[in-house]
Amino acid sequence: MIREATAEDVENAADALTAAFIDYPFTRHTIAGDDHEVRLREFQRLFLAEIGLPHGRVWVSDGLEAVAVWSIPDGGAGPALERLLSRMVKLAGDRAHAHASAEAAMEPHRPQEPAWFLGTVGVRPSAQGRGLGRAVIEPGLAAADAEGVPAFLETSTEANVKVYEALGFETTAEYELPDGGPRTWAMLRRPTPLKG
Repeated sequence: MIREATAEDVENAADALTAAFIDYPFTRHTIAGDDHEVRLREFQRLFLAEIGLPHGRVWVSDGLEAVAVWSIPDGGAGPALERLLSRMVKLAGDRAHAHASAEAAMEPHRPQEPAWFLGTVGVRPSAQGRGLGRAVIEPGLAAADAEGVPAFLETSTEANVKVYEALGFETTAEYELPDGGPRTWAMLRRPTPLKG
């Protein structure tokens, strides 16, 4: 069963996202290698607790094996992101420059119009292949459709592109991140009219 997350889910959800992203090319490129797992977990915890829950929407599977964190139009996350910037830079460590240059390279490919932004989605490796990733993403897609706005995401793993295409996303840009960063795909899903 899929449900919306609560504050009580943050720690276990951060654990699930950390397990899912431990070898992800983007986070390996933008978060320091020393104490990488600890840094990655704190990134995920902060995003859940300070951005996703108060300023977006978060869905989890019942056993917290899968998590999807969305930023939403009019969520008011801007001030919170600014407040977190110094902590994020510290967590990035010696990869802070790579993190900043990656964000600068990605920004022009992001929608200018209001959109639901799938900031992070992950499934614990032990639970992958059971459809949980799709299951935690779908409520956000339905909510974006209900608002009549597109959904957007970025991925740095080619295998994920087909997964997202199956959910209706189309690649709008494909590019290499600077400083030897990974190839990244920007993907947009136009709203599907609700059947009435």
